[in-house]
Amino acid sequence: MELSRYWSKDGSLIRCKLCPRKCNIPKDKTGFCNVRKNIDDKLYSLNYGHPIAINLDPIEKKPFYHFHPGTTAFSYGTFGCNFRCKFCCNFDISQAKIQEKLPDVSPEEMVSSALQANAQGIAHTYNEPTMFLEYAYDIAKLAKPKKLYNVFVTNGYAMDAPLKDMKKYLDAVVVDFKGNNEKFYREFAMADVEEVKRGVLKYKKIGVHIEITNLVVPGQNDNLEELRDQIKWINKNLGSNTPYHLLRFFPTPQMPKPDATGIKILENIYDIAKEEGLNYVYIGNVNSRYNNTYCHNCKEPLIQRSHMFADKINLTKDKKCPNCKTKIPIVI
Repeated sequence: MELSRYWSKDGSLIRCKLCPRKCNIPKDKTGFCNVRKNIDDKLYSLNYGHPIAINLDPIEKKPFYHFHPGTTAFSYGTFGCNFRCKFCCNFDISQAKIQEKLPDVSPEEMVSSALQANAQGIAHTYNEPTMFLEYAYDIAKLAKPKKLYNVFVTNGYAMDAPLKDMKKYLDAVVVDFKGNNEKFYREFAMADVEEVKRGVLKYKKIGVHIEITNLVVPGQNDNLEELRDQIKWINKNLGSNTPYHLLRFFPTPQMPKPDATGIKILENIYDIAKEEGLNYVYIGNVNSRYNNTYCHNCKEPLIQRSHMFADKINLTKDKKCPNCKTKIPIVI
């Protein structure tokens, strides 16, 4: 448990300032996320120092395709989330509450473990990283001088003050969209898609590398015109070189229907994204050519991937296509 850094006193309530929900939290209660608690008129983070999951992952698993390809990320998550996604594949982590016998791991121990594992960076992931932002900040601050990169895998709900603090230590983010349908967001995630878009622009403002994923759920958020509008928004606000990953939905215990997303609908969205000018579009959860990176100018294969691993990287030392010498927008 750690004193939160983002709150103010509002009468008998504590106003949390960590995410756009801005929960007003009575004494001895938690906010929507279940991990910010008003204890004696102070706000505490219940998940600080308590990772639930720790793994060594290929960076492509996050998925980052244009950020240090072929490297490994020491990945961890705690518990708590400011969304309630019925389709969440990490539901048992994100919606878990404080437990008695959780490991107590200091930021120093986390960074030491990453170095011992020969990781090239640290991924703050599995559950929403802004929900354990103080912990992530303290880890990232120690990791940076050790030449470890720091990445977030986030739902996009963000506030200016926490991101301003993270700016010096955060290198890249994957923002997970869940379509472009307000009704779907509210019904299946209890969230606001427009707030997510505002969050993306906040990440852009602090200058980190950004990649976008979009989960496609059959019959729920797969309207092609809605997704065309999303793609146009990405192109206009983030640029044509922003990596755009389409993800298949798979049934979960909380959402057993519909069936898994068909490949054809993902291919249709892929085609729309290319039509609208996005240069780097991928279909995740599918082991196919759609996971590879091709030069946007001459179509030369640049990075071949299989099963979330970069098998072959075909770039010059100065990040150019070896065939046509076009500069490739990628962080190495």
